[in-house]
Amino acid sequence: MTESGQSTTPAEPRSRTDADVRAGFRVAITDGVALLTIDRPKANAIDAATSVAMGQAFLAFEADPTVRVAIVTGAGERFFSAGWDLSAAGEGEAFDSDYGAGGFGGFVDLPNRTVPVIAAVNGMAVGGGFEIAMAADFLIAADHAQFFLPEASLGILPDAGSVRLPRMLPPHVAREVLYAGRRLSAADVERFGIANRVVPGSDLLVAATELALRIAASAPLSVAAIMDIERCTASLDPIEAMLFIKGLPSYRACIDSDDANEGTAAFAERRSPIWSGR
Repeated sequence: MTESGQSTTPAEPRSRTDADVRAGFRVAITDGVALLTIDRPKANAIDAATSVAMGQAFLAFEADPTVRVAIVTGAGERFFSAGWDLSAAGEGEAFDSDYGAGGFGGFVDLPNRTVPVIAAVNGMAVGGGFEIAMAADFLIAADHAQFFLPEASLGILPDAGSVRLPRMLPPHVAREVLYAGRRLSAADVERFGIANRVVPGSDLLVAATELALRIAASAPLSVAAIMDIERCTASLDPIEAMLFIKGLPSYRACIDSDDANEGTAAFAERRSPIWSGR
């Protein structure tokens, strides 16, 4: 493993399987990319305990400097995730339960997150499953994937979807999805710019991993600063934003870093940079 977190030779994946499988997911880490696979038959639905455990996994990614990108996907080909586990609801779990440090799905509400997340949507993303996909920084969809929010028909509501989706779709389309349960196909989410790309199901993890490795090849402080800038300036106009970012610690940490010097030196010397994260 180089200082950048990239291997010079193929690495054996590190897995955290025992506890994670009991929690309803499994994790493998290879070449700086953490793959978290939701695995709760039959529909990869998530209850509060699973969400809390996923949050701990994403916190562990944040604490591990060798983890540069995370991919979240579902086991099988039918469901990415059916969202909130309604069987848990039937057993008394409240809609507004404690879903852990990162909110429902483990990462969506983590403050100051520095590890980008790619949603590799392998099938139906339903309710909270669609909300997890919306919250990811990148989305790769299998060509048979579908996306929909049935909550209004169940007497509840897609709270995160009600906030995020109108910012991602034309308003009239977003309302039809939110109020009337319209299903979006993989082609729809690509056409509306929600998906980075759509690929055959057999190529999904290959495409997601290829994107993850390209992200991981960038300087870690650069990626962290760009994520911070996007978070902090979403409600500012461009002039205000440019003035604001000069005071961000992540901005200064990036442009004053050893990696900033290393990147320009590597370019001049026609070699790959070796990132130190400093």
